[in-house]
Amino acid sequence: MSLFDTLELIHDPRGFATLWLNRAEKHNAFDGQMIAELNRALEQLAADASLRFVVLRGRGRHFSAGADLQWMRAAAQLDYAANLRDAQALGEVMYRLHGLPMPTLAVVHGAAFGGALGLISCCDMALGSRDATLCLSEVRIGLAPAVISPFVARAIGARAARRYALSAERFDAERAGQLGLFSEVCEATELEAQLARWVDNLLLNSPQALRASKALLVEVEGGAPSSELRQACQHCIAELRVSAEGQEGLQAFLQKRPPAWQAGITAQDPQS
Repeated sequence: MSLFDTLELIHDPRGFATLWLNRAEKHNAFDGQMIAELNRALEQLAADASLRFVVLRGRGRHFSAGADLQWMRAAAQLDYAANLRDAQALGEVMYRLHGLPMPTLAVVHGAAFGGALGLISCCDMALGSRDATLCLSEVRIGLAPAVISPFVARAIGARAARRYALSAERFDAERAGQLGLFSEVCEATELEAQLARWVDNLLLNSPQALRASKALLVEVEGGAPSSELRQACQHCIAELRVSAEGQEGLQAFLQKRPPAWQAGITAQDPQS
């Protein structure tokens, strides 16, 4: 089995695996290396017929703070073709996670921004800590939640996806539960005990029946997003990243200043 620098993959002898995002010092922010390693890890998990289910977690204070600043700085210098390759690699992560043949459970605490919402949305279930804060923040920096949008919209519904993608407002764990993104919400101090109960309950179920039921439910609800939609999403983010506004938004974010379109505006998030 391959070793990872940004992830930790732990197999439990009872027949499930926990995939940890393991860049705690960077709040588990995505970069090119983590995306590549996620693709490798998910490929391994998909091929492991012994697994009954997979748990996805984040080390440290946060599940994932979204895109890594250094990675974003590098992306701002890339041309359209290179940005498209980045988008395709991230898209592969989302489609692999969504398509795993066994059930998946995300365990979320702290910040879950941008692409992190994609990971949660691609999982079959999610357990959330009450301290979780979530946000689709891309439009604040001139971008769009393009690659993750099919999965977020399926997880929380089209209307809510429009609200949070277009407003970029933050929402809490309680709201995530109301939207169906979190299957259950618990106090931060109870997260480990609650996860243990979820694991014990899943272990009661037939491994074969779990896989068969997941495949059946995917078919019943219309299957995975189409290849045409996948390509459209990837081209969307690549085009935005190399556009004038996209470049201005990325530079403003990296330089910790308001982008040009916010000149003279003091914005406040509406109440969730």
